[in-house]
Amino acid sequence: MEFKVVFNFIVWDINPDIFVIPILNHPIRWYGVSWALALLLGQQIMFYIYKKEGRAQREVERLTIYVVIAALTGARLGHVLFYDPVVFSQQPLRILAIWEGGLASHGAGIGILIALYFFVRKTNVKYLWICDRLVIVTALTASLIRLGNLMNSEMVGIPTTLPWGFIFTSIDNTPRHPAQLYEAIYCMLLFFFLLWIWKTKRQDVKQGFLTGWFLIILFSLRFMVEFIKINQVLFEDELPLNMGQLLSIPFVITGIIILLFPGKKEKIGAVYAAHAKPK
Repeated sequence: MEFKVVFNFIVWDINPDIFVIPILNHPIRWYGVSWALALLLGQQIMFYIYKKEGRAQREVERLTIYVVIAALTGARLGHVLFYDPVVFSQQPLRILAIWEGGLASHGAGIGILIALYFFVRKTNVKYLWICDRLVIVTALTASLIRLGNLMNSEMVGIPTTLPWGFIFTSIDNTPRHPAQLYEAIYCMLLFFFLLWIWKTKRQDVKQGFLTGWFLIILFSLRFMVEFIKINQVLFEDELPLNMGQLLSIPFVITGIIILLFPGKKEKIGAVYAAHAKPK
């Protein structure tokens, strides 16, 4: 494992495996730890949010199950559908092989949005109400997962002469944009921005406000960062925009629509708190 600065460039030679479990001979990887940490911290933040708003915290446990299953399933199906569709017809069982890698964030987003539809039908919350809170932890989760991508030396950027360029030694000796780090930084800043709005402005904004801005900011920045990332699959070289950019556009449009046409007029901080007692 090596991390050093040479001639203004950063040499990135990090082993993606933290250690190997002796008996099972199975590696514990930084990427898996980043996912686990994201889920753990996300759940604790949701517990905090529910407690502050006077809702039953046991609801968070059910929400966690919905989100975890939807995120993993959607991310895997999204990757296969958007980046490797031949798997559906030639090797359908590989769709289940999450351990092989291949998870698409856009697919995870779609999966979660679908799962929330079923979640709100089982609980006393409105769709945009829960979205406005879940996007806070989603931004944090996205940041930690991108750090996992950095540890894996994957989703790298195009060559650069900038002094903070990373030389990913597992790929080549060319200084490249650390695109994963860019995304991790703006996702973390977005997390603090959304959390600040919820803590200080939730009585003054309408349902969908946080969700709308989350979609616009996150996927607009994702669209721009894709210009300095290498394509993930060969067929993207033939497209005017790569798959990540094409998939980001509908999310941005959805965010704009939510801000223009909010679902409810109630203030997000005053809705439903009277319907449940804290655990």
